[in-house]
Amino acid sequence: MILYIIVILLIVVVLYFIITYNNFRVLKNYVKEAFSTMDVYLKKRYDLVPNLVNVVKGYATHEKETLEAITNARTKAYDDMSASEKIKTSSEINSSISRLLVIAESYPELKANEEFQNLSKELVQLEDDIANARKYYNGTIKNLNNAVETFPSNLVAKALNITEESFFEASEEDKNSVKVELWKG
Repeated sequence: MILYIIVILLIVVVLYFIITYNNFRVLKNYVKEAFSTMDVYLKKRYDLVPNLVNVVKGYATHEKETLEAITNARTKAYDDMSASEKIKTSSEINSSISRLLVIAESYPELKANEEFQNLSKELVQLEDDIANARKYYNGTIKNLNNAVETFPSNLVAKALNITEESFFEASEEDKNSVKVELWKG
């Protein structure tokens, strides 16, 4: 009788381990999918920055330092970056774009430029898409982290060396930066 109880308990533990392991795999795949979705928008913004800088260069030639800083923020090949490097670069580009838009505010003729207006509208849409993708990504991270932290699934996570993931958070500079409203036509 005791042997049956031990065998049943062992089967229950093994089944729980398998189910929890599969749940972690599903959660990890959701995180990858969410990052991939956000990555598409980050890449679009990454590619948009040089066009925006080139339009501004024609009007703000004496803002050379700021424009160089913006260009330097995207010097590394995007596809070769790790996820954490992409998040860090995104934060740097956010700061750069804020500085670029502050420059643009000083040039009414630039704000009236059709190409700048089109790029600005595209940037506004991309920022909305990135914000939504970031929310989804952080939601999947929350679900994974909850499973990693809560009992009894945390025992399986420790056994499999599954750790918490980091949220995609705004930098302190982004939190404190001035919001610039683009012309939306």
